[in-house]
Amino acid sequence: MTAPTIPIPTTAAELASMANDDTRLHAVLADPAARQEFFNNYAAAHQKKDPGVTAEIREEIQRGFAELLKANGMDGGGKPPVPLNAHPLDRPLNRAERRANGIYNKKAVAARLDGKFENPADFLQSVWHLADRLPKSADMAAKGAAAREIMNSFGTTIPADGGFLVPEEFRATLLQLSLENSVVRPLATVIPMSSQKLLMPMVDSTTNATSVFGGLIFYWAEEGSTLTESQSTFGVIGLEANKLTGFAGVPNELVADAPAFNGYIDQQFPKGLAFYEDKAFFNGTGVGEPRGFITNSSTVSVAAEAGQATKTVLWENIVNMYSRMLPSSLPNALWIIAPNVLPQLFTMALSVGTGGAPIFVTNGAAGAPMTLLGIPIRISEKASTVGTTGDISLVDLSYYLIGDRQIMTADSSTHYLFGNDKTAFRIIQRLDGRPWLQSAITPANGATETLSPFVQLATR
Repeated sequence: MTAPTIPIPTTAAELASMANDDTRLHAVLADPAARQEFFNNYAAAHQKKDPGVTAEIREEIQRGFAELLKANGMDGGGKPPVPLNAHPLDRPLNRAERRANGIYNKKAVAARLDGKFENPADFLQSVWHLADRLPKSADMAAKGAAAREIMNSFGTTIPADGGFLVPEEFRATLLQLSLENSVVRPLATVIPMSSQKLLMPMVDSTTNATSVFGGLIFYWAEEGSTLTESQSTFGVIGLEANKLTGFAGVPNELVADAPAFNGYIDQQFPKGLAFYEDKAFFNGTGVGEPRGFITNSSTVSVAAEAGQATKTVLWENIVNMYSRMLPSSLPNALWIIAPNVLPQLFTMALSVGTGGAPIFVTNGAAGAPMTLLGIPIRISEKASTVGTTGDISLVDLSYYLIGDRQIMTADSSTHYLFGNDKTAFRIIQRLDGRPWLQSAITPANGATETLSPFVQLATR
């Protein structure tokens, strides 16, 4: 028996509407064969709508098997039975990847370009000023014209920087690849921006001694007694999409070689994007660029110990920094240290009477433990040099806001590097970033040592 010709629901609302319609529901459920076929068609429709669902389920199953094998000593050296993370260009981005860090936005202007190009290299070749020299020049010209037409139709939305609007799926892919090199973006709170400026609400909290969240007070009261009113104080944080411009001179022979050019785009552009984003998220001034977390109004600076030598890190520094972290932030905390801080950590010792004991490394044959007080350590050259504020940080980056304009443009020119037979490619990304909390917080017990999700060791 064939299934009834009933439209397949595509949303939760349509499915609920059908479930509440006895006539339509009975037509499907009355016959077991019809019921099974309907549910199969419903599942197939949603799989077609989001092909990443299958990949997402497959990866989770693979990850589960890998953990099971590892737990039973059959992991074969820690490697999963099959690759868990295929290259993003080899499969559709799944829903979890799209949601993560606000990377992909199906409502972005450039989403209308999705599916029109094979990969980022194909897109850049199509808008290349020498595209007519490529083997598929006619096809390239048609793609370039389509990109220009869509971009012109959104002329009031796209900043007037020139160039071509990068398809949203490729912008998302470049950011996804950059996450492997990023420190801040994978852990920050990313807010999509539909305009050049965005005002984000924030709780103006400075103390938990007498209230929480900037003025919210709770009272114990007997039945029938008059309730005492309380009110939180709210402020706003302004995010303004600043322009981050990437520039690269590429030999024309490389641009013409599609596979090689695509490999270059996949490897170099994401790394460069991640590097310069992080530099601003660490140390930005907030003027024409993001505001960094190292020296902002909510950062707690832990002073050096009396008599402490310059360019040193002591166990007492670490303990004091840990004690100034906002308690609710400890589960999300991360140590970020500069490479030249490592000798201080590896030789750190705890004084015991006239002797001492090593703290960090106890076995020179094994790898260094990349946690400190149970908190992961991330080594980054974007951190300040040893002895200066920012050389070692303890942070909860979920308190860092990134406003992502989610518009990326690309352009090419032969004039600047004409004598070198190179094409200058320019990519422009618009974003902003700044800490969400505006000041350190006095703890509920009234202690004078303030707490914060951003803790630094002062210059020494």
